[in-house]
Amino acid sequence: MVSRKDLGSWLEGPPPSKEQQWPGQRLGLPQRGPGSIARLGRRVIALMIDWILCYLIAAWLFEGNELSILLIFAIEQLLLVSTLGYSIGHRAVGIQVRKLDGSAAGPLPAVVRTVLLCLVVPAVVFDADQRGLHDRAMGTVLVRM
Repeated sequence: MVSRKDLGSWLEGPPPSKEQQWPGQRLGLPQRGPGSIARLGRRVIALMIDWILCYLIAAWLFEGNELSILLIFAIEQLLLVSTLGYSIGHRAVGIQVRKLDGSAAGPLPAVVRTVLLCLVVPAVVFDADQRGLHDRAMGTVLVRM
């Protein structure tokens, strides 16, 4: 006979792996503090900050045209992530984009990452290390500062 416990087990997902106890452990990143994987809450707040700023700029310059909001967002991501490693929203919540070796992201990863981020789907599909497809594609990771 099938019990309720049997049915509920698959809904809970796979059991925690003994190999990886926190996101980023496989990548050699700490569990907490500077250099650890930026969690979803910080990422969402950073995105909201960036999007609101881009919306305000688009409302001021382009009367709120939706495409202009996305274009301003893409320009912000390209310029700031490629040069500083973080956007305004990232900086506000204390996270930044780095390559897996700890170096700055650079221009090419920033371009590819931004294009994929603007497509949305690659950013919301992520792995056990909480890296979106846009980060995996360019060998980058979003970490706490």
